[in-house]
Amino acid sequence: MDHEPVWTYGAVGTPAAGPEDALRMVRGAVRGEPGGRVETLLAACTMCGAGEDEFEVAKGECYCVGCCIPLGITDGDVCSGARRWRLEPSEAPLPPSSPGPGFEPADLPRCPAGHDVFQVAVALSRTAEGEVRGLSVGLRCPVDGALCLYIDDARVVPYAA
Repeated sequence: MDHEPVWTYGAVGTPAAGPEDALRMVRGAVRGEPGGRVETLLAACTMCGAGEDEFEVAKGECYCVGCCIPLGITDGDVCSGARRWRLEPSEAPLPPSSPGPGFEPADLPRCPAGHDVFQVAVALSRTAEGEVRGLSVGLRCPVDGALCLYIDDARVVPYAA
């Protein structure tokens, strides 16, 4: 099954979704753990201080446009102090982790209007002990408010120590 982002524009009658719509979208997509909690956040680069709407997406990762460092979604760096992990799809496929044969820059995610810099919303499903077990990632175009669910409730599997 291919990974193809489906773009929407937030609530009916709202022409440009705001950051809160992106947070609601990812919160609704991640499956909570019994006795656990769901944590949502808007990504920001701690390395260069780039704003919340300055990420490009490639190879299944979100890269800061200021310093080109990946957000670290697929390997557990999305939250401080996280253990390393890998993602497994639940119902929906994961984005490709590396470009395959015939990959072209035009294949990178773009909103319907053609923009390619996004605000990134993340939802983490944590167990009662605080371990991350699920992850959803949404992209929001800061220019026109278009939203897509980039990673839909992936199961988080810790790497063996």
